[in-house]
Order: sequence, then C-alpha cells, then structure tokens
Amino acid sequence: MSRPYEPWASSADVRVRMQGNRSRDTRPELALRRAVHARGLRYRVGVRPLPSLRRTADLVFTRCKIAVFLDGCFWHGCPEHHSLAATNSSFWAEKVRKNRDRDADTNRRLADAGWLVIRIWEHEDPVIAAERVSALVMERRKKQRTSRR
Repeated sequence: MSRPYEPWASSADVRVRMQGNRSRDTRPELALRRAVHARGLRYRVGVRPLPSLRRTADLVFTRCKIAVFLDGCFWHGCPEHHSLAATNSSFWAEKVRKNRDRDADTNRRLADAGWLVIRIWEHEDPVIAAERVSALVMERRKKQRTSRR
C-alpha cells in the first residue's frame, strides 16, 4: 500500500516558494545568455559537457570545451551573499555543503577530460561576466587553431 505524499518543507508557504525556484532560464541566466550572445558567441544551453556525467552546464561551448555554470548565491554558498537558513538550518547547511562538494567534483572531472570550467555567481554583472567568458573562449579558440598547424 502506498503512503500519501508528505512534503518535507517546513510549511506550506516554504513549499510554494521552493516550487517557484527554477532550475534553468532564471533571470540571471537569461541576462548572462543575452550578454554572451550580444558579443557574437554561440553556445548550447542546458547540456551535459560529458554525457556520462550527470551534471548540466548552463552554457556550453562544445568545440573549445568550455562549460559555464551560473551558481546561485544561496544554493552554492557564495562567500559574499550566502545567508544561513533560519528554519531547518542543519538541513540547509548540509545541502549547501553537498552542492559545493559536487561543484568541486564537477570542476575536477571536467578538467580531467580537457574542459575549462567557468563559474559565475548570480550576483555578478552579466556584462562583465560575458566579457570574461568571451575572452576565455577566444583564447581557447586561438590556442586550438595554433595547435592544429
């Protein structure tokens, strides 16, 4: 016999707020994508850089092997803006710790496979972040062209 679904959220209000959190196409992500696109760069959205690894990057430049992750300040423990949860604090502290551990593991695995990982915090100016992404993409493309000769 199946049990009725019991949400783990601390209250109905928290549950509604949590359901409103998007995993992609967030405002910061759309702003970054617009800024990168405006610089003339084309990319893939929401792709696994390594198909065998269950990790999805926000922007992926497949030919030059660059994966861009836009990390939320709360979810990934931003040193500048992360705030401790008032309710269920031990659960959230552990959740953020696991997210950070997974981020480090992702960075390592992608680097081992020849990928460059760029991590951007959601609070960063999207135009400045796009300039950083653009510079690294152009640098990587230039290196690829010179190594083929």
